[in-house]
Parts: sequence; structure tokens; C-alpha cells
Amino acid sequence: MKVVVNPNKPEWADIIARPTINQSKIERVVEPILEKVKRGGDKALRKLALEYDHVELDDLFVDKKQLKQAEKHVPQELKDAINLAKENIWKFHEAQKQPELVVETTPGVTCRRRSVAIEKVGLYIPGGTAPLFSTVLMLAIPAKIAGCSEIVISTPTNNLGEVNPIVLYTANLLGIKKVLKLGGAQAIAAMSFGTETVPKVDKIFGPGNQYVTAAKQMVSRDTTAIDMPAGPSEVCVMADKHANPAFIAADLLSQAEHGVDSQVLLVSSSEKLAKKVSEEVDKQVAKLPRKDLATAALKNSTLVVLDNKSDMLDLVNEYAPEHLIIAMEDADEIADKIINAGSVFIGPYTPESAGDYASGTNHTLPTNGWASTTAGVSLDSFVKKITYQTITKKGLINIGGAIEKMAAAEHLDAHKNAVSIRLEEIRDNTDND
Repeated sequence: MKVVVNPNKPEWADIIARPTINQSKIERVVEPILEKVKRGGDKALRKLALEYDHVELDDLFVDKKQLKQAEKHVPQELKDAINLAKENIWKFHEAQKQPELVVETTPGVTCRRRSVAIEKVGLYIPGGTAPLFSTVLMLAIPAKIAGCSEIVISTPTNNLGEVNPIVLYTANLLGIKKVLKLGGAQAIAAMSFGTETVPKVDKIFGPGNQYVTAAKQMVSRDTTAIDMPAGPSEVCVMADKHANPAFIAADLLSQAEHGVDSQVLLVSSSEKLAKKVSEEVDKQVAKLPRKDLATAALKNSTLVVLDNKSDMLDLVNEYAPEHLIIAMEDADEIADKIINAGSVFIGPYTPESAGDYASGTNHTLPTNGWASTTAGVSLDSFVKKITYQTITKKGLINIGGAIEKMAAAEHLDAHKNAVSIRLEEIRDNTDND
């Protein structure tokens, strides 16, 4: 990994630039896939599975028997780990429930707001280089808590047309019965448009590769809502001279091993530490089974040294990382000054992988700088907030005049009349009394 010492601010943009993605080229690949599914339904999905995944699918969905039998293929120790993670994730997301808000804004005028579950949701579970059964927990748990009436999971198969048994076990554990055996852009198309057997959903969730992300963004333009553009994974680590270089190297590699288009970034106040981290990365990456992927990702990555703590904060906030680890003596104070990040991990014993699996926070987070405007998945992602208002006669008398004047000033006479006709009726009834 290259080390850059005290770069000038004009150089920052190049340092924190994500790996180049030719979006138009990707969309040219994705667009015909979406169109084929939209027109051809189940038949098109089977053809695409054969073309891209080299598998013949008799059934697009995993049958209930396979779902139940999957637990036989999962070791008890892993089941225990999944259950621990489930409890923590459930507890954190359950706590995000908000009571109905009721406010009397003016005597006789009552406004309310409550959360209502999105009815049908589709959850994309990556399964290319690694079957991410943990993403089932991260997406299905808040969907269940929110009360979504229909939950569909879509995940790639192996070359025998089989879904990873751990993914199936986790889905069944959470009571998810609809598991679609599809990956890639065709999976997004199936859930977005619906087919003879695949239900059309209202919103699609989940991370994926560049093609999945592009498909999500494209369908969101006119058919289906999405959680966020969640593409290749990334992590940024802030560290001072007191940080453990072995810990930091492990944290950087935990994201680099996701894939060749992942990115990791170290921002440190110590050049000595940065060099030690670089040495540790070289030492640790050689031992990884996925070292080829991690090594390729490291080519997109940089170790940055900045003497000024304020500059460190500015650079990180400009980068807006998906994951941010703060390994500094004043980590809590630094964390309070972070305004752009998907999820923040504070202190030397808070690895990013804790959030990926079992601390309780959600690991479906905005990437590619979207953390500057977009939050990660939470319970709120699975609900919409509906507002209500109830106005009594007294309430309309109190605010009616203001409404009439504002509507008249905007030359919207019908708006004004909707109030005036009621006020006249109230006055007439009062006079008659």
C-alpha cells in the first residue's frame, strides 16, 4: 500500500477517489436484462440463469422441504452464533420503534404521525464470492419487526442450482418462506416487475456488485423503491500513534477481501504507524485464503498521514466512508465530530466485523460517498410515515382565515373556497342557534 504524507488539500480528491466505474457501460449490460425479464417473465429468468450462472432451474423458488432440511447442514456452533447475532440485531432494531406522535398545534387542530409498514419487500442476498447469510439477518429482522406482510429473498445458487444451506437456515429461522434462486440484475428485475410466479415488491433492499447496484438504481426511476445505492464495500480507519498496527491491518483486510473493487483507507497522524500498518498488511494478506481478491483491492487503497487532527477530520468527512473505525486516544470526541459515515466503530476493541455480524447495528450501508446524504438500513427503511390531521369547528375558525389569505395570495381560489364554504356553514349554524 502506498503511503502519502501531508498531501495538500487539492490532492485529496485524487487520494479518496473510488475505483473508476464506467456507469454507462454497466447500464448498457443491465438494461436488456431488465427488459427481457419485464417481457418474458419466468421463461426469461430461466434463460438468464442458464446464460449467466450456467444452471438450469426447474423451480425458481426453494421448496419448503429444502428450507427445513437446511439446518441439517449447519453445525450447532454456527447455529448458536447466528442466534446470538439474531438476538442482538433484533434488540437494537426493536428499540427503534417510535410511538405515534400526536400534537395539538392550535386549539381544535390535532396532527398525528405514525409508522406504517411497507407491504411487500424484496431482499437481495449476495452469494457470488461469499454467501452473505448475515445479510439475511440484517434485512429480514427489521422487515419482520416493521410488519411487512410479504418478504421475498433472492440469492444466487451454485452451479447445481442449490442455495447455500446457511442462507436457507437463516431465512427459515426468521420465518421467511419465499427464497428466489436468482442473483444479479435479473433478480432485481424479477422482484421489481413481478412475473408469473415472482411477486412484484414495493421496495428492494440489499447490497450487491456493480450490476446489481445499477439494476436497483435503474428500476427505482419508475417502478420500485430501493434502500440505497449499496455497492462495493469500503472502510476508513483513523489512527494515532497509540493504535495497534496489527489490529488496523486486520481491519483493512477485512474489507479488502470482499472483492477486487473494494477500497480501504487509513488516515493517521503518525507516519511511523502508517509504515508499520503497511508491513502488517503484507504479512497478514499472505495468509488469507482470499488473498488474491484482497491484494487487488489494496491497489485502490492508500495510507494517508496528516499531522493536523482537523485535517484528518476534514478528509474523512469528505470521503464519507461506508465504515469508519476510530483507533485514537480521544476516539469518543472524534466520533462526535464525524458528520459523514455509514457506521462508526469506536475504540481499539471495536472491529468493523462486529457490525457486520453480531453487535446489533445494521451492515447494509451507503457506499461510494452516499453516506454524506443517506443513512444505512434501519427499521425506518421498512416503514413509511403517514401524517393525519383532525380539525374541529373551533380549530377551523382558528386557522381558517390564515388559510384563506395564503390561498388567495397564491391565486388558488378553489383552495380558499374549500375553507370559506365551511366557515360560512359554521357561522350560519351559530347564528341560527
